[in-house]
Amino acid sequence: MHHFIFPIQDTWISSGSNKITGTPETDQNFGKDEILEVKKVFYNSSFDYQTRALIKFGGNDFTEMSKSISNGSIKDPKFFLKLYEAEGNSDIQTDYTLAFQPLSQSWVEGTGKFGDIPKNTNGCSWNNRFNPTGGSETAWISHSLGGSVVTSSHAGGLAHSAGVRIASSSIQTFSNQSPDINVDITNMVNGWLSGSGGGNRGLDNHGLLIRFSGSQETDSTTFGNLKFFSRDTNTIYAPKLEVRWDDHSPATGSNTGSLLTLDATGNSDNYLYMKGLKESYKEGDRVKFRVGARKRYIQKTFDTSVQTVTGSFIPEGSGSYAIKDVATDEFIVPFDSYTSMSCDNTSSYFNQWLDGFYPDRVYKILLKLKMDDGQEQIFDDGFEFKVKR
Repeated sequence: MHHFIFPIQDTWISSGSNKITGTPETDQNFGKDEILEVKKVFYNSSFDYQTRALIKFGGNDFTEMSKSISNGSIKDPKFFLKLYEAEGNSDIQTDYTLAFQPLSQSWVEGTGKFGDIPKNTNGCSWNNRFNPTGGSETAWISHSLGGSVVTSSHAGGLAHSAGVRIASSSIQTFSNQSPDINVDITNMVNGWLSGSGGGNRGLDNHGLLIRFSGSQETDSTTFGNLKFFSRDTNTIYAPKLEVRWDDHSPATGSNTGSLLTLDATGNSDNYLYMKGLKESYKEGDRVKFRVGARKRYIQKTFDTSVQTVTGSFIPEGSGSYAIKDVATDEFIVPFDSYTSMSCDNTSSYFNQWLDGFYPDRVYKILLKLKMDDGQEQIFDDGFEFKVKR
């Protein structure tokens, strides 16, 4: 299963000044920007200042996921942070590393945008975690290792909870590849789920910070101007927390009932297809998609009786599924170890939660059959459905 949760807050913060207007950005808020910027700015060939991004996941979707883990509906999940490049980055270095670090203080997303005139300071910034209009600003608390917990070189790297230091940071290294972020933050999320009362693994959920790793953030040799879509984007590329876990019921024993085993030796021409696929489903539906399996053709015999195609189940470990966005042809759910086919006494099947699927879009299901000799066959026969609001 692949399940998606969207952020409840995101923004970016800047340690510098606008070189055109001379306006300081250290107290400026960008909470409603469609873009999150993680960059290094150079002036006269020397490093001048940096920016960092902040993201927080929470709300009802996060709470429901936590409950599902507690009651055993979700077992041994892995958590991946995904962000998507907003525009080409011609000045990005071919090799660089990003750090993802838990925040130990709350912050307010704010209402500002890049280019606001006058600048908007309502919300968090490089200097402040909260600065309400007409109210008193609240600065970031100092880090025990020196500087602010968000703006120092130690920022977020060792978060604190109940006086305990927790090493929950993650990194992703890039080398001649897309700047899209797909990083495992399982330790961090497990800390959030444990909460501040969780001993040396507990961690208050104040979100996370994204920056260039270590000395790359301020040296004069690593160049970078990364722009990612924020949660305020009008595209389908908002940041998301992707939860992955193996939810399949094995095609063994009593699970298969009276179904016949599909011949996966490679000696038969088989066909996988969707059974009872609806034209549309509602946003948030949790669907059991049923999959038929049979020989492609009925064997001809000299008989006056009506012939039927006997239903079969896909052998354990031989079937998997993927889901694509039809308009973009991009995988929403790829073929991987978390998309194995299940089986009951009716047919093979897979479950998919449609929370996190964008509404008013059409999606396509692909089915894969792996033969005993390692060969694979993909069935892409227009198994489409729409998600409605």
